[in-house]
Amino acid sequence: MLMRLYRALPLLTAAALLTACGTEMVNPVTGEVERTVMDEPAELAQGQKAHQEVMKQYGAYDNPRVQAYVNEIGQKLASQSQRAQLTWTFTVLDSTEINAFALPGGYVYITRGIMAYLNNEAELAGVLGHEIGHVTARHGAQRATQQQTAGFGVLAASVLGAVLEAKGMKGAQDIASQVSQTAAAGYIASYSRDQESQADQLGAEYLARNQYNPQNMVDVIQVLKSQEQFAIDTAKAEGRSAPQGANWLASHPSNDKRLADIKEIAATYAGHYVDDGHARYLQAINGMAFGETRAQGVTRGRNFYHEDLGFALTAPVGWRVANAPEAITLINGAGDAGLIVKLVPPQAGQTHEEVIRNLIKPVDGQTQHRTISGLSATHFEGTVRNAQGQNKGVRLTLVSGPGNRNYLLQYAARDANALQRAAAQINEAESSFRALTAADRTAARPWVIKNVPFPRGGFAELARTSPLATRAEAQLRLLNGLYNGGDEPKPGQMVKVVN
Repeated sequence: MLMRLYRALPLLTAAALLTACGTEMVNPVTGEVERTVMDEPAELAQGQKAHQEVMKQYGAYDNPRVQAYVNEIGQKLASQSQRAQLTWTFTVLDSTEINAFALPGGYVYITRGIMAYLNNEAELAGVLGHEIGHVTARHGAQRATQQQTAGFGVLAASVLGAVLEAKGMKGAQDIASQVSQTAAAGYIASYSRDQESQADQLGAEYLARNQYNPQNMVDVIQVLKSQEQFAIDTAKAEGRSAPQGANWLASHPSNDKRLADIKEIAATYAGHYVDDGHARYLQAINGMAFGETRAQGVTRGRNFYHEDLGFALTAPVGWRVANAPEAITLINGAGDAGLIVKLVPPQAGQTHEEVIRNLIKPVDGQTQHRTISGLSATHFEGTVRNAQGQNKGVRLTLVSGPGNRNYLLQYAARDANALQRAAAQINEAESSFRALTAADRTAARPWVIKNVPFPRGGFAELARTSPLATRAEAQLRLLNGLYNGGDEPKPGQMVKVVN
């Protein structure tokens, strides 16, 4: 959880984004004339503006070696595209999401989260090539034109496209949405099936032009399918309901559909291809952060530790921790109640009374002074008026944490009955808020990807010394592209582990 709280992609009005009546342009890919409300200068300008917001929201991964490697591959692919003249920008985002997306004008993003699960340079090229295809075919401009025609206002997110959909804790987002909108929600606007298919075709073309086998795009979709299956199997093992698919909108083609389509596309290419760059890729990501970083805070089972901010939390038994840019959410097993923890912005006030008055803005209510793990706290129960002018009951606690920072711990539930059922455990979760102990600091050590020789004992041997607590052997197979079967590496062959 990056504690860059209360930040969301701003609204961009249709007037700011688009011209009133549109102009005619020749599509660089199809050669056809199409009417658009976003000509190329507007496309470049809006892409640059939205790029700044993406950087504020996610931040670039602070690893010059990884950034340079991805940029090198991206630039090589873009130079063989129909819009090679653009100034292309490739950025690895400091995010655990399994995601990649593009902005109009030549801005392409890939998360270190998905890079951990790719297994060679050609798969990386497949992801980047697909995103380049969205830009070269002007899919963002096409979507903006369609939305204006339909009479919708245009969000900054509407010119973005989360193509490899982010994996995340949907239950956490459902609860957190009662208080704030997650950053990921900004990328929901989906490309059409035809646009996705065209981007896949273009990606395959760019791979072939650079002597990568387009078959590797099939392997990328298999990575997504394996992620889905792992999430389903893990939920089953933990007695939870299976998560729904990664697709955010019905118009986005499922991974099954994309896999079938890309197999057909890849089969149309034949030729001599260079090696897939397996060794180069493993060397490039060796030492790359895996999972959450120190700046984001780390989740270890039911515990959450934020070393930079100096606090920790523990979820009750059967609950889970969801770490998002806007908040930490401790969620019960049913997914219908939890505790949302946010950093209070300094401008809201220094004392608890000031924060309640300026940030909570109660209509009425009562406060009670408490102590949580030796920290000063104030509990508030009362009524506030929401953005729609309706009165709403609120229960929360303000805690003065380390570093003279205030934290808001808000009770959340689907309804009053769910809140009542979870009340004791919410109180337990709240009481776990504490300054980091020496043991907490040891547990808060972030993880990295490491390359090691495959042992004779296989993944079972690697799992015995892995810090991964949940289905370690299965996760290591997933990390190395073997979750759904395949030939195991030979002893001595380099594989990825988490250290």
